[in-house]
Formats: sequence, structure tokens, C-alpha cells
Amino acid sequence: MRTNYLFPFFLLFFILASGQKNPLVATDSLAQAAWVTATYDAMTPEEKIGQLFMVSVASNQGKAAADRIKQLIRQHYIGGVIFSRGGPVRQARLTNEFQALSKIPLLIGQDAEWGLAMRLDSTYAFPWNMTLGAIQDSTIVEEVAYQMGRHAKRLGVHINFAPVLDVNINPKNPIIGNRSFGEDPANVAKKGAAFVRGFERAGILSCGKHFPGHGDTATDSHHDLPLIDFTKERLDNVELYPYKRLLQNGLNSVMVAHLNVPALEKTTDKPSSLSKSIITDLLKKRLQYQGLVFTDALNMKAVTKTTEPGDVGLSAFLAGNDMLLMPEDLEAAKKKLLEAYNYGIITETRLAESVKKILMAKYKVGLHGYAPIDVTDLLEDLNDPDSDVVYEKAIENALTVVRNNVSLLPIKRLDNKKIAYVKFGDVAGDVFFNTLKKYAKATHVQGKDLADYRKKLADYNLVIVGYHKSNQSPWKDHSFSQNQLFWLQQIAQLRSSNMVLVSFANPYALSEIVNFTGMDAIVVAYQNSPLAQEGAAELLFGAISGKGRLPVSINETFPVNTGVQVKGIARLGYTLPERVGMSSTRLALVDTLVQHGLDSLMFPGAQVLVARRGKVVYQKSFGHPTYDSKEKITDDHIYDLASLTKILSTLPIIMKMEEEGKIRLNDTFQDLVPEYVDSELKNVTVLKSLSHYGRLPAWIAFYVDTLNKNRKPSPEFYRTRPEDGFSIKVSEGLYLMDAFQDSIYNRIGRQELKSNRYRYSDVAYYVFKKYIEETYGKSLDVLANDFLYKSLGATNTGFNPAERFDKARIVPTEEDNYFRYQTVHGYVHDMGAAMQGGVGGHAGLFSNANDVAKIMQMYLQGGYYGGQRYLNERTVKKFNTCYFCHKEVRRGVGFDKPQLEDKGPTCGCVSRESFGHSGFTGTYTWADPKEEIVYVFLSNRTYPSAHNRLLVKSGLRTRIQRAIYDSIIN
Repeated sequence: MRTNYLFPFFLLFFILASGQKNPLVATDSLAQAAWVTATYDAMTPEEKIGQLFMVSVASNQGKAAADRIKQLIRQHYIGGVIFSRGGPVRQARLTNEFQALSKIPLLIGQDAEWGLAMRLDSTYAFPWNMTLGAIQDSTIVEEVAYQMGRHAKRLGVHINFAPVLDVNINPKNPIIGNRSFGEDPANVAKKGAAFVRGFERAGILSCGKHFPGHGDTATDSHHDLPLIDFTKERLDNVELYPYKRLLQNGLNSVMVAHLNVPALEKTTDKPSSLSKSIITDLLKKRLQYQGLVFTDALNMKAVTKTTEPGDVGLSAFLAGNDMLLMPEDLEAAKKKLLEAYNYGIITETRLAESVKKILMAKYKVGLHGYAPIDVTDLLEDLNDPDSDVVYEKAIENALTVVRNNVSLLPIKRLDNKKIAYVKFGDVAGDVFFNTLKKYAKATHVQGKDLADYRKKLADYNLVIVGYHKSNQSPWKDHSFSQNQLFWLQQIAQLRSSNMVLVSFANPYALSEIVNFTGMDAIVVAYQNSPLAQEGAAELLFGAISGKGRLPVSINETFPVNTGVQVKGIARLGYTLPERVGMSSTRLALVDTLVQHGLDSLMFPGAQVLVARRGKVVYQKSFGHPTYDSKEKITDDHIYDLASLTKILSTLPIIMKMEEEGKIRLNDTFQDLVPEYVDSELKNVTVLKSLSHYGRLPAWIAFYVDTLNKNRKPSPEFYRTRPEDGFSIKVSEGLYLMDAFQDSIYNRIGRQELKSNRYRYSDVAYYVFKKYIEETYGKSLDVLANDFLYKSLGATNTGFNPAERFDKARIVPTEEDNYFRYQTVHGYVHDMGAAMQGGVGGHAGLFSNANDVAKIMQMYLQGGYYGGQRYLNERTVKKFNTCYFCHKEVRRGVGFDKPQLEDKGPTCGCVSRESFGHSGFTGTYTWADPKEEIVYVFLSNRTYPSAHNRLLVKSGLRTRIQRAIYDSIIN
């Protein structure tokens, strides 16, 4: 007993003296040693031997299987349980039942290499090791492992049988493949070490497997004994390399595989898991490993084919294993071990060595102070936003560009791109395609054969092929069909287009491609998960950078570590609130507020978007186009932006003109429109009018003068179809006389200045429209599209949307019973803009929230977006300046600014540097450089009547803004 008591202290002394780190020693090592000794001394030989076994159970197997485990706990004092398939709540409850029966708390294990989802439903699946192997920053891999470990600990799992340290050199390996970090031993070691650190932080045990190395074989050890027929030198430099790096640096345990390794074990066909030469002589003595040693599952064919079930356990223990995993016949195995102990074949010292290591491990994971698992909110805790944040970060850093001819990526110059998306593979790629459409107009092209593809793709100059394979497990087939392989290579030869191939599959899939000619850019995304699809699309368009490197070789064309670094070009990306320092839970208040607006009949439907630090973190659509429609609003619906037109169309052109010297802020209306030489407005400056400090009238009801005595459109001014001199389309069946444009500007020139200095006014934007169009000889809509929208990728933005889009996508704005006498649908709501053919300097622009955000982000980035500089940074700053704040005028030059007193256009929680605008139809957008926030709210509060001012009175748009700022995590 004295020797037993001193054992842990002796072990600690040995470790300190030898400079080795025992991965099982807890921080309170003296308390650990005392607990281990006391526990061991109180055990009978049967109980000690029982601790050597870890048996398997699945929470989906039913009562009989659970009762069997309970019997093993009572009668055989097993040391642990490894859970397989099932669900987390069922597993937690079973764990509590099992632990309540066990005299010594059980060590709970799980094979969860990419998270609990490897075994359990309703749990989280993290990226596979092959994906993680592409990441260059190992701290990200550590974060993935930490989240895995956190989930395991929450579920009462103490050891995750990971990381896989196999160096996967053989592309035909049927069982490792995606489970490996790759073919580079140093990379495998580096990523494995990151896993160990992550698990350690989470408070669970790691287990490196499959010692001495299962990576270079085409045999599955579940079915047969694989041959690893290499020299000792090769094994030392490749298969054993990761273990040598990790064994002395925190790896808590090692799992020994069932392999035939002649260079290390001379007995023919003797599995490594039963080899004293491999376990005791190599692992424990030569490599001086002090942690736990597990067998691989002892019910696998690779070992049961060679040894009787009862003898397997004894042979494995005598070879040097500490814990015997999943024995085929526990009773027989335990009986054999007990007989060997009684006959002195197994000495007390040898038994104590393993059992005390098991007890040390149990102490380290907190089983000396065991508490049952609380199942309250278990599912929520195992599927928290932090996991998505880490997954997304991992995928972004794994995405690997292996070819980028002519610097095709990131895709620039969207104004001259006509993009086709072709889907290959046997699973959906909808997330990828839908994300592509957020950046540019893309068309899904499908063909029944090669000739059909050639014909349909002839009209496109950029073809993006997505190869999508199952993401359910790393063992799913990743091979191309012969047809698709042939079609892919033929499509790549089309001279009319560039081609990008994105593979959402095991990188080995690309090894089937014989000729990569014509594939201008190739991206390996590794998996077909939604976040991988979204990230790949973001990479193509430069919202994120390409940083990954191939963890394995793709033939001789792309050797291991191939990776073309592609830098982002500051386009909006898409992520979770937590990624940019915001709370999903708090941001969910926006849903509640918008729903309140719907329930209160403030508007029939709405789009809301929030971006921070260049990432869209909230994008939702609510309600319906009208109160009577069954169709739901989607992100693709287009709204009449009303006065947002001022800052999203007219103002950027004025800003560019100011840079080019075509307009100055101190220019007067007389300078812009010489006919105003005798007008009272002649001395109003650009600066004052854009700041709404020019004493201009708020608006002019031009349409009233064109109505007859019945207040209907007069035949003097209108026709029901286009005729000579009547070509200005106001709405369906209503065409205004061309000459009325002169009347508009004549009437503006006859206006008197108002007495009050500050007055919000549309009038100046009529003047600016006239000056812009006369300066460039083109209409405002064409100029805005050519200068900004096309290259920005704002494909849903423009004037007169009925000419470009299906009307089902356009949200109606009003049932007009005072001018047009019809549903205003697809035509601008503002009467003055309608009388200018739908193109006003103050109104007429239509868009969706995503496109509005792009323009606001361009401003936020000082005039730069998507690799293109639209405006100089100093210009944006000049126009985002309040020049008359000392006169109690809050406005910037065109931009609205935060209130100077209590009430105003914002929540009062934004910075002074922020800017934005609101629109009559129920629209609003705001950008804040300090917090890097863009907020867009689009609605049609004017439907069915513009007299509905509930949205305005409620302050809902700024209450949403308050909720956005309250969601920032301090």
C-alpha cells in the first residue's frame, strides 16, 4: 500500500526530472495525486480491472442496450462509456443514469472528430480536418477545437477521440481521407497541436489517432488488417512525425490502430494494437510517452480475425495499452485479465500503472467533483452562434485558389460581365448561386447535353462552374461522373468566355481532371456546407481574401501547399452579428419591432438590412407587397426609394463633377441655369441648396395645373398612348406632353424665396438634374447607371423598373385617386418625378436593401468599393460636413445628419460623423463611420394611401436604429 500511495508522486518527480510533460497531470497535482491514490487503494482487483474497459452504447438503441450498460457498471465496474449514434438530450439523460450507478465516475468518450454531429442529431458539424489543413493560421484551428471541446463538455463528454494524426498520402484511402489534415507531416503536426490546445482550454481530453499511422493504405481496418509496408526511416519521417511533435506537448492520449507494420513488429500479421514492440518499446519507452494509451475498437475485423475475443483484451493490455475500447466480449476479456492478475502474469505495478493513469485522467476532467448534466437549454447551447462564427472564420481561411490566370479573381469590372452559373455534382448549390446574385447579375444555365450547354453559354463572357458534392460525411463519394468530367473540360475550351471552377468537394476530386486548360481560375472550397458556399461566392467577388493552401497534392499539376493569395477588394460580405461585435439575441429585437409595424398597419411589408465593418449581419424581409397579396416580400423585391434618390443618384454625380471642376459649391443657380438670371433664386448656391439652407419652397405640385375641372388628367396635357409631342410616360396609359418640361423649369424660376432659412426642399434637385444632363448630354438615369450602378454590382437599382424587371418583383406604392387614378406599380410615386418620365433628381430611383447598402458602404469607405475608386476620400468628407450647424441647420451637403437637439432623423445614438436620408414612401438609410454601420429600411408605407403616417409618427425606423446600436457588444 505504501508503494501505491507514492506512485503518483514518483511519477510527477520522474516527469519533472526528465523534462517531460505528463498530459494527465492536473494543475492541482498534489490534490490529484492524493485522490488517485485513495481511490485506487479502496478498489478490489475486480474493480481495478473493470476500469480498463470502455464500452460502447448509442442513445438511439433503446432500453435493452441501456440496461446492458447498467449491468456492466454494476457487475464489472467499467471505467467508461463511448457513445455512438443518437441525440444529445437522450445521451445526456443516459449519462446521468449511468453515472448515478457507478461507484467511480465514468469516463465518457465520443468519436466526434468534426464535432458532436459526427454521431448525434441536432448538434453542430464543424469543418473536416482536410478543410482545416488548408488554413495557415493555426489559432483558427485551435478555436474550432475549443468550440468542439466546449460542446463535448456541455454534454458531459470527457474525451473526444481526436485529432486524427494520420498523414494521408494515399488518395485512395477509404477510411481516412477528409479526416486527415493532409499529406504534409509538419502541417498535420501543427494542426494536431492546435486541436490539443483547443481541447485543453475547453477542459476535455484529446486523443491522437491512429498510431503509428493509418494514412498510406487503401484498406479499411474496420474490415481487414491494413498493411503499412514501409521502412523504419520512412515511418519515422512521415507517419510518426506528428506523434513525436505532440506526445511531449500535451496530447492526453493515443489510440493505437489495428495495422500490420512489419518494420515495427516482426510477428507476421500481428496488429499494432496487440504489439508490445510498437506500444511499449516504441511509444512508451523510445518516445517516452506518459499519457493514456487506448486501443482502437476491439470489435473491428482487423483484430478479431486474428485473435479470439477473450484473448484480444489480455493481449492488448500486455502489449502496453491502458484502456481497452469496445471489447467484443467484455465478460470473457475481464475474466482473462483477472486470471492473468491472479497468476502474476499481470503484476500489481503494471495494473497500477494503467488504472492510476485512468484515474488521473478522470480527475483532470473534474470527475472527482462530478455533477449531473443539466439538460435545460442543452440544444441551444450545442448550436450557439459562436460555432457559426468559428466555422465561418475557418472556411474563409481555408478557401484555396489554386489557379488565377490573368488575375481573374477577384472579379472586377462588373459593368462588362455577363455571368453564367453551371451546377455540376449531385447535390444543391442554391446558397452559392443566391450569393453570387447578391454581387452581380448571374443566370443559372442548365443543359441536357454538351451541345445544349455550348449553345446556351455562347452569350456569356464569364462561366462559373460549381461542383457540389454531399456534405453529410467525409466518406461520401466525391467523384465526377464521366459525362460531367467531359463536359467540364469542353466548356473550359469555349473561347467566348473566361471560366472559374469552384469545387465543393474533397480536393482529390480534381485529380480526375486530366486537362485544366481553359480553366482560368480554380477554387477549392472543400465542403458543400452553406457557409462554404457563401464564402466561396464572397471570395470570387473580393468580399474576402483567398488565403488557403492545398493540404494534399492534386496530381502533379497542383502540389501540396499550392495556394494563390487573392486579396479582397472591399465589397460587402455576409456574416453573423457576433463576427463583428454584435449580439444576435439583441439584434432579434428588430424582428419584433418590424412585426409591430406590420401588426399596426404602418406598412404592408418591409426589408431591413444591417451591416457592420463591411459585413451584412442582418438581412430580412417581412410582410407582403400589399395587404391583400399572398406573396411574401423577399430580398429580391424592389422598392420606390423616394428621396433616397437624392443621395444615391444625383449626389454622387455632383460629387464627381465637383472633383472634375464641372461644378463648385459656391456656384449659383444662375451659373447652372443661365435662364434664371432674373429669378429670385439666381443667387442660391449649390452649397446652401444641398444643405437645405437656400430658402427654397419645399416642393411644387406641378401636376395640379394639368388636371381638368374634375381633377382628372386633362386631354390638353395627356394622351392614353404615345403620340408626337406626347412621349413622356407618367404611368400606364398616361403620356405627358413633351413641352411641359419647360413649364416645370419656368415655374421653378418664378418661385419666391421663403422667409425661414432652413427648409427641406426637393426643388434644387430639379435644377441639378437639368444641369447634369446638359453638361454630359445624357439623361440622369443613364449617367448614374454608367458611373455607379453597373460597376458596383447594383443590378436591382435604377429608374423606371417596369421596363427592366418583372412587375411581380416591384412593390406597389399607392392606390392613386388624385392624379393617375390607378395603382402606382412599377412607376415612381412622386408626381414631379413621374412628370419627368420617372427620372427625377429628387425621386424615381428603385432598388432593394442589398443594393442600397452597397452604395452606402462605398461612401463609408471613402468613395472606394469593389476595387474601384468612385470618389476621392476628401470629397466624401467635404460633402459629409455640416457647414451651417452654427445656424442650427443639421444638414450636410446633400446628406442628412444627426439632430442637433433632442428630436430629429436618428435615434440620437449615432455619431456626429454619421449621415443618411429618409424617403416619403417609407424608406430610410444611414451610415456611421465611427461604428462602421450601414442601416437600410425599405417599406411602402404609402400603400394604399399616402395619408397613412403611422410609420412616421411612431418613429419606428429610428427605434430600429436604436436596437441596432444596443446590439453592439461592449
